[in-house]
Parts: sequence; C-alpha cells; structure tokens
Amino acid sequence: QVQLVESGGGLVQPGGSLRLSCAASGRGFSINDMGWYRQAPGKQRELVAGISGGGRTNYADSVKGRFTISRDNARNTVYLQMNSLKPEDTAVYYCHLDLAFSGSRIWGQGTQVTVSS
Repeated sequence: QVQLVESGGGLVQPGGSLRLSCAASGRGFSINDMGWYRQAPGKQRELVAGISGGGRTNYADSVKGRFTISRDNARNTVYLQMNSLKPEDTAVYYCHLDLAFSGSRIWGQGTQVTVSS
C-alpha cells in the first residue's frame, strides 16, 4: 500500500517563503504524475502545480512566478517551493501521486499553510 507523508507547512508572514515536501512510501510501485492541490475554507480544492514523470511542469496562474514544483524520483518525493507568499495562499495543501499502470491517485493527509502578519 502506498502512503504519502507531507511536511513543511506552517505560519509565515506575507512575502515569506515555505517549502513543502511529500514523500511516498510502500513497495512495488511506480509513479507517473505528482502534484499539489490546495483548499481554502469555503472553497473547492484547486490545482496549484503538477509535474509529470518526465519533469514537465504546470502551474495555476495565481502562483506562476512564485511557486516552483520539483521531484526527486530516487526518493519518491515531490516538493513545492513557495516564495512571495500572500494571504490568499492560505489553505490546506494536499500532495498527490498517480500510480503507473493502474492510474490510481493517492493523496497526502494535507498540511496547513497560513500567510498572515
């Protein structure tokens, strides 16, 4: 069974930075795409950034130029570097991975990011 463990959330002032990490554990699995979504109170979950197995990335318009997604395939880990954070970035951030062959999507437990002075 594949599990994801997220870390790196917290409270940061506007203009600050945070780096989220999401590590997959388990046996006998291969990963295609990985990514990050977020959900603010009263809003739907939305895509923040995604990265394919080949390293191609995509971003929500609201985070382009401020956030960077990357992955370490040897460690089965995806990262989200968040710079120039704004109060509207406040949300619970969820990572996911898409398993090769089955195409199943696995979600992390979520980590809270709060941007406030």
